[in-house]
Amino acid sequence: MRKFEDSLPLQLLKAREASMNFFRPLLQAHNITEQQWRVMRALKAYGELESKQLARHCCILSPSMTGIIKRLEQQGYIQRRKSATDQRRTLISLTDQARTLFQQLSPEVDARYQALIDRFGQQRLDELSELLNELAQLEA
Repeated sequence: MRKFEDSLPLQLLKAREASMNFFRPLLQAHNITEQQWRVMRALKAYGELESKQLARHCCILSPSMTGIIKRLEQQGYIQRRKSATDQRRTLISLTDQARTLFQQLSPEVDARYQALIDRFGQQRLDELSELLNELAQLEA
């Protein structure tokens, strides 16, 4: 068995924490959790989504997603509506308030990404991203 420190899941968790340290203060300054930001980014990228689709894109379990959606709705960042073609479906989308927040945060997020690139290097980040994407495609 591998040494504890060499465990791939542990190394990935440590790397996630290190990378989130570049962004976490920015999110906290705007009273947004990492999971809320992930949901908002997915909605910005994909437009309207159902809760299950959103959970899948964001790698968040459905029970947790319910609370995140509720809080984002209370904060005025997302809205829900019934599908015009199927009343059983509820679609979630960003509000104008969320779009304004994106405009405000985009330069700061870009600056944080640049700080990460400056520390790690663009080529190494690209290689890491490619390797992580390959790893994510593996099936058990």
